[in-house]
Amino acid sequence: MPIVSVGLGLPANLPQISILSLLTMSRFGPNGWRVWHARRNSEMLAGLALRILLRKRLKLIFTSASQRNHSQYTRWLISRMDAVLATSDKSASYLKCQPHIISHGIDTVEFSPTDDKRAVRSALGLPIGGKLIGCFGRIRSNKGTDLFISTAINLCRRHADLNAVVLGQAIGSNKAFLHALEQRVRTAGLEDRIFFRERVPFAAIADMYRALDLYVAPQRWEGFGLTPIEAMACGVPVVAADVGTFRSQIVHGETGFIVAPGSASKITDAVEVLLLDHKQRAEFALSARAHVQINFDIQKEAEALVQIYRRLMTQ
Repeated sequence: MPIVSVGLGLPANLPQISILSLLTMSRFGPNGWRVWHARRNSEMLAGLALRILLRKRLKLIFTSASQRNHSQYTRWLISRMDAVLATSDKSASYLKCQPHIISHGIDTVEFSPTDDKRAVRSALGLPIGGKLIGCFGRIRSNKGTDLFISTAINLCRRHADLNAVVLGQAIGSNKAFLHALEQRVRTAGLEDRIFFRERVPFAAIADMYRALDLYVAPQRWEGFGLTPIEAMACGVPVVAADVGTFRSQIVHGETGFIVAPGSASKITDAVEVLLLDHKQRAEFALSARAHVQINFDIQKEAEALVQIYRRLMTQ
């Protein structure tokens, strides 16, 4: 099925059309209906404008990943959609309609294990020896970055062979939050063992996971959250807070551990268990990879979406 994306800052290799071309495209697709798939309020509104004001023959879909009550405005937009999707049962429970539930997936070829962590770390400029834990994503309080730093400081003090890396950006007011975390690391005298990376090339993201021995997802709140799946696909066990859909992603005691949210001590204890038990960590790594391949391969998500697209286009 021909599918293109539209938006700002999209990767160059992604099939896409310009925003301007939306205004000038024919009202009818090659086979009649087209599908407009939105993820945000602005995108739902744009789809409605294209259909109502410019008379484009569109079927409108919205995917909701959030786990919170929607505003009246959002509920109105959702009510105008031809189909509504949710990424989990939890997300579905906040919707007033009965959505299709389709979990997100990832490319398990791109996100795959390595046989040589030392070489990967060397290429990324990370410490080659010892153990490495990581936390990736936006740097802000609700992502729990401070909980990870507390864990990293405590465990680095107890384990001389441990290093830690934070990968992510702080935007706007969260820059002060990041600076405070960096200062905590300097005060602890661990700036040569706890690293902050603002960004890496898109192609190197999978390598950042491969470099790790253990991934930590310390969020206080999360809508869906892909990072644990990406880590597990790379053969990296995960310790995650019980938020978002993490409990449905991680098999507790087989691919990682789920802990109470908001607790640095709980995260620290769970991480230390796996750091000290190489055999269990290796078993978790194998189970994690297999679990993602079976349950979270992006091909399953794509096939489910295309089925819905085809159904709408023939109605």
